[in-house]
Amino acid sequence: MHSTKDNLQVLFEDNHLIVVNKRPGDIIQGDKTGDAPLLEVVKEYIAEKYNKPGAVFLGVVHRLDRPTSGVVVFARTSKALARLNKMFSERETEKIYWAIVKNPPPKLEDTLTHFLKRNSKQNKSYAHIKEVPDSKKAILHYKLLKKLDNYYLLEITLETGRHHQIRSQLSAIGCAIKGDLKYGFDRSNSDGSIHLHAKRLTLTHPVQKEEICIEATPPVDAVWNACN
Repeated sequence: MHSTKDNLQVLFEDNHLIVVNKRPGDIIQGDKTGDAPLLEVVKEYIAEKYNKPGAVFLGVVHRLDRPTSGVVVFARTSKALARLNKMFSERETEKIYWAIVKNPPPKLEDTLTHFLKRNSKQNKSYAHIKEVPDSKKAILHYKLLKKLDNYYLLEITLETGRHHQIRSQLSAIGCAIKGDLKYGFDRSNSDGSIHLHAKRLTLTHPVQKEEICIEATPPVDAVWNACN
């Protein structure tokens, strides 16, 4: 089920920003599939709710991969957009993810540092232990939160924001994410999702300067439900 203006899960909104819980399968911005992007869905929601004639301004601050779910922030003014962009690029936000993996991680908690090299043709990033040409340093911290019947729930704190970073780095330690065929999981999820969820985002409000912490509940399915 994709997000529409009528079923949008809004987690926070004011005059400056709007934060939604992205469903797996939603795309943030338009792509070659021609599917309605979340950006346009949120614009429709704002236009209807606030009875706004004409074009609605909405700025994309960051992205989540199509098969993932969770917290996504959009800016409602150009001033908020500029400040949020700066915050994200300077890593002044805290991003916490949940990932469900089949294999137990090598340690209960650890910091992973890799050099990721992106292959645009394959739309995939390869994790290397040492720096290679055109690679970017990627750092994340993980800890094991829970052992499920057949899987393990990991909590990930991102220090850098690279293309497919969590998917690539977890795959490199033998912990491919449930449903993620591209990074080595053995079968796909029936809805095309992967079990990676942007759980919590903490940032400073771009205008009011107060810290806000926004949490998103994972999608409803048997495996995610077992995590609560």
